[in-house]
Amino acid sequence: MSTFNRLRPTLRATSNLSRIHSQHVVRALGGGRLASTHALVFLEHSNGVVEPASLSALAAASKLGSGDDAKITGIVIGSKDEVEKVLPTVKKLPGLSSVLHSSSALYSPPLPETLTPLFKSVLTDSKFTHFFSAHSSAAKSILPRVAAVMDLPAVSDVTSVEHSSTDDATTFTRPIYAGNAIATVRAGKDIPLKIVTVRATSFAPLSDGASAEGVEVKEFQAVEENAELTKHLETSVSTSDRPDLGTAKKVVSGGRALKNKETFQKTLEPLAEVLGAAVGASRAAVDAGYADNSLQVGQTGKIVAPELYMAIGISGAIQHLAGMKDSKMIVAINKDPDAPIFQVADVGLVGDLYDIVPELTEKLK
Repeated sequence: MSTFNRLRPTLRATSNLSRIHSQHVVRALGGGRLASTHALVFLEHSNGVVEPASLSALAAASKLGSGDDAKITGIVIGSKDEVEKVLPTVKKLPGLSSVLHSSSALYSPPLPETLTPLFKSVLTDSKFTHFFSAHSSAAKSILPRVAAVMDLPAVSDVTSVEHSSTDDATTFTRPIYAGNAIATVRAGKDIPLKIVTVRATSFAPLSDGASAEGVEVKEFQAVEENAELTKHLETSVSTSDRPDLGTAKKVVSGGRALKNKETFQKTLEPLAEVLGAAVGASRAAVDAGYADNSLQVGQTGKIVAPELYMAIGISGAIQHLAGMKDSKMIVAINKDPDAPIFQVADVGLVGDLYDIVPELTEKLK
């Protein structure tokens, strides 16, 4: 049980493929030179509120630079009522020089088949150099499709952005091998449009509150293609009084050691209640039916980075660590002193969770 400084091993690929050093995997996508950047940011929203992850994508776009040589346009899509409801908020977002919006009943809810033609039209008709979005469930389906139909590469789940005004190259970093290595990807002038999804936990969201003056608002005509390809039947949303797992400042997660769904809820929910925390789960717990799939934390689940992450009865498989090891404070409770989770924990307690968690809950009350 030792504190781990969480420095991830990395690799560097060189021109000599037989030589691999321990820094970064570097893939060159092109080279060139330049002058200015103009980024388009896909702003997802719900009930008139811009999603926090989209604010992180806006923050990532702002890393391209500032002033006249670096402009950012936000794009809002949905039904007419949805767009009208969120536009006043969008116009106040800092960093935006303009806002595009397009409304159609076909765009609510957003589907890859219906939004791809719209994005292709917007990006073809305009001189955008970058297209940013959060690495959300919707964007993970939409942006790769947009990149494919435009015959362009895409960079997904980026954790840093750096743009060079001297050669018009943008350098990104992104985790690979379940977060055990960091790939550095350089997209140069050869690629006229860089299509990027952003890991929300790596960029502090930009909050609203800026003046709406000077922000140009323009409507883009809806492109209603592929309407018959896919039909939205139903949206099923689980509701909870607790914070959303993806944005919560505190998370209590449980693993396979919690035996069954009843025990999982009985053990974790009182602790989460007293902490005001969201509840998460490992993939093993989800696969065993202890928790809903929406609560899964890990490589194939949600990526979280709360101020406090409590891992209870979680061994610490590499796939789970990939989803939470950037948390500010990690607390692990496990009866196995050799569990991998203790390698990344800031605080570790070896013992029976069925004794420790109820006692901890009572003392926190």
